[in-house]
Amino acid sequence: MSNICISNQKNIERAAKIIKTGGLVAFPTETVYGLGANVYNAQAVANIFAAKQRPHFDPLISHIAEVDFLKEYAATDERVFALAKRFWPGPLTMVLNRVEENPSIDLACSGLRTLTVRMPNHPTALALIKQSGVPIVAPSANKYQSISPTTAQHVAEGLGNKVDMILDGGACAVGVESTIIDLTGKNVVLLRAGGTAKEDIEEFLGQKILISAGNPDLPTAPGQLLRHYAPKNSLRINVSQPQDDEFYIGFGAIQGDLNLSKSGNLAEAASNLFAYLRLADARAKNGKIAIAPIPDNGLGLAINDRIKRASYKRKS
Repeated sequence: MSNICISNQKNIERAAKIIKTGGLVAFPTETVYGLGANVYNAQAVANIFAAKQRPHFDPLISHIAEVDFLKEYAATDERVFALAKRFWPGPLTMVLNRVEENPSIDLACSGLRTLTVRMPNHPTALALIKQSGVPIVAPSANKYQSISPTTAQHVAEGLGNKVDMILDGGACAVGVESTIIDLTGKNVVLLRAGGTAKEDIEEFLGQKILISAGNPDLPTAPGQLLRHYAPKNSLRINVSQPQDDEFYIGFGAIQGDLNLSKSGNLAEAASNLFAYLRLADARAKNGKIAIAPIPDNGLGLAINDRIKRASYKRKS
């Protein structure tokens, strides 16, 4: 029996009760579907790690519906509030210092003295958080290192009955995870490219932001592992001429079995990326996928980050 429920007021209220009582709810955001739990309920957060088969050293993002939520557990300043006013709700995550020693959020923060937080730009997500009355920690609602879900059906196929309820709010508009910036020091540091373009943040701040790939063995934010978002089949990237036995994903004028955006629109390409990787995984007859070059600017930075991690091969 499917646990997918149409997103409406009645089902959001049901979902909020599940969150309050320590259950897991998958819900849509503008980026991907998240697997949500009460950030203050350590057992519920542990159940997220178990359902995803995710290592505990990989921290999770808390989702809030109002900036005032930050005062409960995060150190803030004028820079934080300025960025929040400009980019929230939206696909921007901030890494902030924790304001006090609160052991209930240790697991969500992977024991770090920092936390990651954002305000999603989706009516279902915001309504669920408000109805629950607590920040909701919510990594992507998929098994660890697999392709992120952009529809409720993707969640059901990947996690099944490990989720108490899946709120169906349609396909995600942005399609790649949020941009993550570290605001714990003097300099703003980009930890993960995502749905908010680096150039837009720099223009707003009036300064260049630093870029860090982070430590994949001790990540300080999600999305820093070398292999992530990966299909089951092998994936070659930046391929202008595919091999005859490869399922090919094109971009712009470069055609293929699928095309992320025939017009070369990076926003359209980002919104299609994970869904097309899933289709390619299902249709690749010889276990091989290739993808055309993507410009490395704007949302292209996020797309290239995802496919690079998706194609990573461990050294034997």
